[in-house]
Amino acid sequence: MGCCCCKIGFITGGPNEAIVVSGCFRPKPKLLVGGWTFVCPCIQKIQRLSLNLMTLQVASPRVYTVHGVPLSVTGIAQVKITSNNEEMLRAAVEQFIDKTDKEIQDVARATLEGHQRAIMGAMTVDEIFKDRKKFSQQVFDVASTDLVNMGIQVISYTLRDIKDEESYMESMGQARTSEVRRDARIGEAECTRDKMIDTALSEEARTAARLLNDTQIEMYKRDFLVKKAVYDQEVETARAEAELAYRLQAARIQQRIEEETRNIDIVERIKQIEVQEEEIKRREKELEARIKAPAEAEKFRVEVLAEANRLKAVHEANAEAEAKALKGDAEAFAINVKGQAEAEQMAKKADAYKDYNKAAKVAMWMDTLPLMAAEVAAPVAQTNSIRMVMDSESAPGDGAGPAALTREILDIMESIPDKVTESTGLPSYLVDSLKA
Repeated sequence: MGCCCCKIGFITGGPNEAIVVSGCFRPKPKLLVGGWTFVCPCIQKIQRLSLNLMTLQVASPRVYTVHGVPLSVTGIAQVKITSNNEEMLRAAVEQFIDKTDKEIQDVARATLEGHQRAIMGAMTVDEIFKDRKKFSQQVFDVASTDLVNMGIQVISYTLRDIKDEESYMESMGQARTSEVRRDARIGEAECTRDKMIDTALSEEARTAARLLNDTQIEMYKRDFLVKKAVYDQEVETARAEAELAYRLQAARIQQRIEEETRNIDIVERIKQIEVQEEEIKRREKELEARIKAPAEAEKFRVEVLAEANRLKAVHEANAEAEAKALKGDAEAFAINVKGQAEAEQMAKKADAYKDYNKAAKVAMWMDTLPLMAAEVAAPVAQTNSIRMVMDSESAPGDGAGPAALTREILDIMESIPDKVTESTGLPSYLVDSLKA
């Protein structure tokens, strides 16, 4: 630290020092930390103040505590001149600008030592030994208050060493050791007693718990077996019910299947009957188309032709009334003669048929029979299938079966001559002769 008169206009300073410029043109000294400034030579003064950290060893030998026991304490403090606050820095400049680093350290050390002694006198030996952090904190707090007013900041304070020249702590330790040993023996005896009591109580509780546990186990076993029997009964009952239900359901399903099968068979039979009925209707229509329809058509044709001829005859008769009136007698005679001739011809044919012997009749009948049978059986030959129903009590071939179909065909053939007589007017004796 010192002062000088600048011979140059510009000066600079490092971050660990404060430059103080005073003199002309400066009502207050200018403080500069880690920067530069312009100085007028000879009329302005430059001074520097160190801002480095200072480590102080604060020793307090033979200081009496609150109980009059002397102790020697050594603490370590870290202090520095603060630069963060301009007022504190100006206070430090005012008080330490002309002092050396050693003088500044002596001032700070003396302040810390005084507060350290004061705090030692207000505490007991036990408090200092047992709660060093409390002691250090009190010294730090009290010393920081005074040193801040000087511009010095206490960074840290720790208690490094405590000496007891009177062996007070050793004596207290021996007494405490004796007390501890005594208490240990008493505690050991009490622990042994309590241990034995606890062992007996524990054994008693263990025995009671074991017996209670065994009793509860047996009770649980009994309850388990009882519940298991009940559950087994319920399970078997449920199983039997399920099996019966399964069988019942299977029987129902089988019954439904059989019913559906029967329904299907019935439907098939109904369909077959319907098909047969349709086939019968078709055959009837076919027979009508082949036999009845042509006969009716022929009948209609004949009726139409007859009506036409009648109308024609009427018209011709009206037109030729006079001519036919003249020829009436002749034509009547001719017709009469012709009728008589035809009657004689038919009589001769009848006489000829009477003269036929039985073999000729049979030959004629046999020649005609295949043709008649073919015509009668033609619809049956065109049938795809025929279902015959017969009485179970009747004998085979008696009113049912193929014999019945053949008999029906023969009956139809036998009835043909009668139908011919009815439709053509052929004499009955010819029909009888054909039957014979």
